[in-house]
Amino acid sequence: MTRWVFLGLGWFFVALGIVGAFLPLLPTTPFLLLAVACFTRSSPKLEAWLMNHPRFGPALQDWRRNGAISRKAKVAALSLMAASYAIFLFGTSPPLWRALLVLAILAGSSLFIVTRPDAGA
Repeated sequence: MTRWVFLGLGWFFVALGIVGAFLPLLPTTPFLLLAVACFTRSSPKLEAWLMNHPRFGPALQDWRRNGAISRKAKVAALSLMAASYAIFLFGTSPPLWRALLVLAILAGSSLFIVTRPDAGA
């Protein structure tokens, strides 16, 4: 029964990852990392498929091997977070508490990304 739950969750996270590839505010790689973790517990064949995928496999392998994120991915993530915050801040005029809360969450996420090793380093 547990195997089927992990298999279903794996496919759910793959679907979210695919959607995230086309929607700028939804991340792709974290969902694919969750999918790999689920497939590791349910289907070695699907785990291998994701780990060897021509587009997403290298990032997943870097993360699994060293907890690494490529410099290009870091720059893209940080740039998109900054742009998203600017749109949020100037486009919606949120109350101060909400602007600071979102800023704190994005700053924490940015710090996490920046402190990961560079892929290939």
